[in-house]
Amino acid sequence: MASIEKIKTAAKQIHKEVIQFRRHLHQHPELSFEEKETAAYISQQLREMEIPHKTGVGGHGITGLIKGKNPDKKIIARRADIDALPIQEANQVSYKSKNDGVMHACGHDVHTASLLGAARILYETRDEWEGTIKLIFQPAEERLPGGASLMIKAGALGNPAPVSILGQHVHPPLAAGKIALRSGYSMASADEIYVTVEGKGGHAAIPQDCIDPILITAQILTALQQLVSRHANPVIPAVLSFGFIQSDGGATNVIPNRVFLKGTFRTMDEHFRAIAHTKMQNMARGIAESMGGKCTFRIEKGYPALFNDAKVTARTRAHAIEYLGQENVEEIPVRMTAEDFAWYTQEIPGCFYRLGTGNVEKGITSPIHTDTFDIDETALEVSVGLMSWLAIKELES
Repeated sequence: MASIEKIKTAAKQIHKEVIQFRRHLHQHPELSFEEKETAAYISQQLREMEIPHKTGVGGHGITGLIKGKNPDKKIIARRADIDALPIQEANQVSYKSKNDGVMHACGHDVHTASLLGAARILYETRDEWEGTIKLIFQPAEERLPGGASLMIKAGALGNPAPVSILGQHVHPPLAAGKIALRSGYSMASADEIYVTVEGKGGHAAIPQDCIDPILITAQILTALQQLVSRHANPVIPAVLSFGFIQSDGGATNVIPNRVFLKGTFRTMDEHFRAIAHTKMQNMARGIAESMGGKCTFRIEKGYPALFNDAKVTARTRAHAIEYLGQENVEEIPVRMTAEDFAWYTQEIPGCFYRLGTGNVEKGITSPIHTDTFDIDETALEVSVGLMSWLAIKELES
């Protein structure tokens, strides 16, 4: 088996190349379901590495295979997402996004570049390990229904079928050179909520002739918060938030006809999730009707909660400690953000860990999904080497 020293040396040798992968991707971001050029670039790199792969899997997805000795002994998968966000980049760097209004503000350029670098190392050491590693370059993580679900439907987890899957995500609060992970439920499910409250508009000074949708909406918002405070198990995280409210008119002296709401519901309890969907709709409609109005309540069901398999996570932790040292492997708390990697863990055991990319001394601290997000690129050397090592060790387990 390839040694840690060999993997670390290889990661150091290709570090500059991986930086170029990342910077090219960062300069040419594409939104979910539009990753045509990104996929073409990934395919080009895999061809140059002589790694066989399929394109057009579940949209712009790509799957590749790296076969070691005795390739049927065990098959595992490594996944990277490839899409960007609708954000105008504010960073003044040489690799700034060239696509107006689109930016790799969630680090998917880092994930993709890292998997390309790991692919090179794994391919070049394929005579030193047994089994097969499936590469999954996945589109559309940022938009429902999630590219993971589409790739799974298109057969990404079959022919050959991996028995486990590993993924990673950048984490700016964590210093470059470190990773963090947790076993069990790690990230929340995420559902989108769209509500229309209808009343009867009119002059604000003559409310008795109106059915005020703003007042109805206020009652609905207040009541819905009790869903979490009084119906959810308090030891299991759940959150309901509304980030958008707008009427179809209105002024200081005008009551509008309709109010529109958009929100998100998140939990780590799939049983409560189903119950909550019904309760939310019944509560909102009931309140609106009791006040003389109407309510249309639509829930777009999103990603499930992300569950890290106990055995795979324990192995990942142990192998990461081997590679990075105990002091560089941390426990991460539960996060109520969501990630469509969860679809894979619904099918096969997996582990999703966080890669440190921050550097306070260099001023690299901006969170993901902001227009100033960037990374300490020394993290790429760690990322590529660790990806390779974890894949090899997972095959060995």
